[in-house]
Amino acid sequence: MDDAFEPHAASQTDRFLQDVLTGLAQTQKTLPCQYFYDEAGSNLFEQITELPEYYPTRTEIGILTRHATAMADALGPRALLVEYGAGASTKTRILLDALVDPAGYVPIDVSEDFLLQTADALKLEYPDLAVHPIAADFMVELGLPDHIDGTPVGFFPGSTIGNLSDGEIDQFLRAARRLLGPQSKFIIGVDLRKSPDILMPAYDDAQGVTAAFNLNLLRRINHDLGANFDLDAFQHEAIWNDEDSRIEMHLRSLKSQTVTIGTQSIAFAQDETIHTENSRKFDLTRLVDVIAPTGWTLRENWRDPRDFFAVLLLDAA
Repeated sequence: MDDAFEPHAASQTDRFLQDVLTGLAQTQKTLPCQYFYDEAGSNLFEQITELPEYYPTRTEIGILTRHATAMADALGPRALLVEYGAGASTKTRILLDALVDPAGYVPIDVSEDFLLQTADALKLEYPDLAVHPIAADFMVELGLPDHIDGTPVGFFPGSTIGNLSDGEIDQFLRAARRLLGPQSKFIIGVDLRKSPDILMPAYDDAQGVTAAFNLNLLRRINHDLGANFDLDAFQHEAIWNDEDSRIEMHLRSLKSQTVTIGTQSIAFAQDETIHTENSRKFDLTRLVDVIAPTGWTLRENWRDPRDFFAVLLLDAA
């Protein structure tokens, strides 16, 4: 397996530091959610997807399994599958098994070590499939590796689109349209709005795996940026924001404290929070209105029997 294609590698640590310091300087302190996914964070997230409370993964897998043939028919032969935020590529295998003569697979993920492990595993499972991993944040402008053929098809499962604001969705989909081209298609998983009684346990599980995932972000900042966060002095917290139709994940400071990152000192009041992630739950009609100006049109959507989740097929307009 080749090394991951890694755009802008030299600036990644500097960007991480700048993003952390900028976020923690806000009145409502924030940290960008893409930094959850170092190797440890990626492994913790895979554990989350198997929890009994966490319905999105198994629900989406059910939709993909039931409708994979219809999806493959819509995508056509020689599809070059480009996956944003690939993770362990569990759902990818369902599509790959259904596609007719796929041209290749381009997984994109910020966690390079985890990405390469996944790419190596796929190469063993699919020895005739060309696999071209790209280690990058999918929100930056990307290019596809040279010398690959096929018709590019986007794949963005897991309702990761729910981490993005309307403006970020617009930016992301426009960039994907430029990358994938005028004949392309895009399959996107979307978590639908539902009762907070179902949502809250999915983001605050009884075993504490989501808490460990959230706190791992501070551990990563300590390791990569030389900070001195005391992980025992912060607590995971999930909140349902009904007005914005989203679960918010926060880290609450359990005491007044000061954290040092490089040469910067960051003060925390007791009970002050760091907002680490949004997971939006969509009304599909409203989401289609956001998608419409970006160069994509909704062609089909497949749902589970409870209307918990939808998988969308978009055509390049």
